[in-house]
Amino acid sequence: MNKFILKGSFGFLFLSVALTSCKSTQEVAPKKETPGINVGYMDKSVNPADDFNRYVNGTWLDKTEIPADRTRWGSFDELRKNTDDDVMAILKEAIKDKSIDPNSDQAKAISLYKTVLDTVSRNNQGIEPLKPYLVKIEAVQDADQLVALLAEMESEMGLGFFGTYIGADAKNSNRNVIYLGTGSLGLPDRDYYVSDAADSKEKREQYIVHVSRMLQFIGESETTATANAKKILALETKMSTATLDRVERRDRRKTYNPMSLADLQKLAPTVKWNAYFKTVGIAKVDSLVVSQPKYIETVEAILKENKIEDSKAYMRWTALRGSAGLLSTEIENANFDFYGKKLTGAVKQRPAEERALATVNGRLGEALGKLYVAKKFPPEAKAKAQAMIVNVMKAFDNRIENLPWMTKATKENAKIKLNKFRVKIGYPDQWKDYSALEVKSPEQGGTYFENSRIYAQWGHNENMADLGKPVDKEEWGMSPQTVNAYFNPANNEIVFPAAILQPPFYDYKADEAVNYGGIGAVIGHEISHGFDDSGSRYNAEGNLINWWSDEDLKQFTTLGSALADQYSALEPIPGIFVDGKFTL
Repeated sequence: MNKFILKGSFGFLFLSVALTSCKSTQEVAPKKETPGINVGYMDKSVNPADDFNRYVNGTWLDKTEIPADRTRWGSFDELRKNTDDDVMAILKEAIKDKSIDPNSDQAKAISLYKTVLDTVSRNNQGIEPLKPYLVKIEAVQDADQLVALLAEMESEMGLGFFGTYIGADAKNSNRNVIYLGTGSLGLPDRDYYVSDAADSKEKREQYIVHVSRMLQFIGESETTATANAKKILALETKMSTATLDRVERRDRRKTYNPMSLADLQKLAPTVKWNAYFKTVGIAKVDSLVVSQPKYIETVEAILKENKIEDSKAYMRWTALRGSAGLLSTEIENANFDFYGKKLTGAVKQRPAEERALATVNGRLGEALGKLYVAKKFPPEAKAKAQAMIVNVMKAFDNRIENLPWMTKATKENAKIKLNKFRVKIGYPDQWKDYSALEVKSPEQGGTYFENSRIYAQWGHNENMADLGKPVDKEEWGMSPQTVNAYFNPANNEIVFPAAILQPPFYDYKADEAVNYGGIGAVIGHEISHGFDDSGSRYNAEGNLINWWSDEDLKQFTTLGSALADQYSALEPIPGIFVDGKFTL
């Protein structure tokens, strides 16, 4: 699903309206709340006209340190930690509750949580769970066998190169279509592979060392592992060079490339696409959308080149990298040394219980979400949030009406889009059905690796089953206990999970001014995504169709470019400038 997600981009802005949230260890017991502005965070010795941020947040900035297991800290992070504490307490209460139905979603969440924490079994198994996949990779002899294995493994362990999923058609958002996407790479962004910046070069060298270290866990000698690590970097660099950059990826027009199966066969003739799709679970393919044709052409060149040992090294690494957190603690810690310490700057890992909870939230989020909502999000909170959203939308409507550069016809189209926004608050009206998902506890012989494999298979089957069905616009992209919000252009919707509708952003018992200063800004942020440089390309029905007049679109683009140029001139670190186009 293509959506725009607010990832804490307001930073310290909300510290001025921080409220005392509910924390607990064992029981979810309310603490004394002080709805209002926390003046203790302010530095009133500063003139707000000179430095408003310092005036509002100065004392907090002076007294607060970034925790060792985090790489940033602000109001979003504080609320996420508080929410995790609340959900952890709820989960531990559920673990103690002997009356929970063993077949319930909550019981499955408990079983998954236990297997993540069962490090004794994980350490005893070592790399054994991965060996059957390594054997299959080693047996590959040519491009045909390679693609056949990609298809076979896609449902439970993607091995890179490319992948298939079902999603809403960008130009007909009510129907689901087949998408062919890019493969998996070990570095998080294209720039790490192609940039000549000193930091990117250093990260590439560190990446080689890391990959070599990891490959030695699966039995490769240091010499062989290092040689393979260099081959893997070269192959991934070739693939990443063919991908769109991060600014281009935000332009949905560039990633919407519908074509027939025959056209795809011409684009990449080495792949037997009919056989591939049948194995993946799609019996008949007439047409599909290829997200990045140039990338698929590059994969075709790699397959035709037939350097099979290089491709097998890449697949072994992809399998190991994707499983590192599921195997022994030694492998998990080695993986963190690079991806946590080297890439993000974290000093230490978060506690094992927090990591296990994150896994449960990511896979069975709505199972825990039911319990979270019951304790933390009463009907009054939802009703008041709904009224606030209506008011902020009215303010946005007024802004549209008073734009001096936009013509009347385009204003009317913008208002139609705004008034057709779907608004989701707190939690789904219909909860996700996990009944077909099997999760075994350690007592039942379940392991983290096996539960993860079964979950991947279940998720794949769920996704494939969407083909031929209308798009389910009631589905949520986040669990209720997620401290975030998003705009989804295909649904033309704004979504606010229950966890972001908590102090310090929102307290239904607090003064209206405090709530509008906090969650009101988040609401406005998400509404604006419907009309930013990406969201504005979708019409009121969620389709990638231009609804602007030529002159208005030209004006909008010119104004946006000026703003991007302003940001691109900012130099927060010597020699490092903000990417204005990406910031836009």
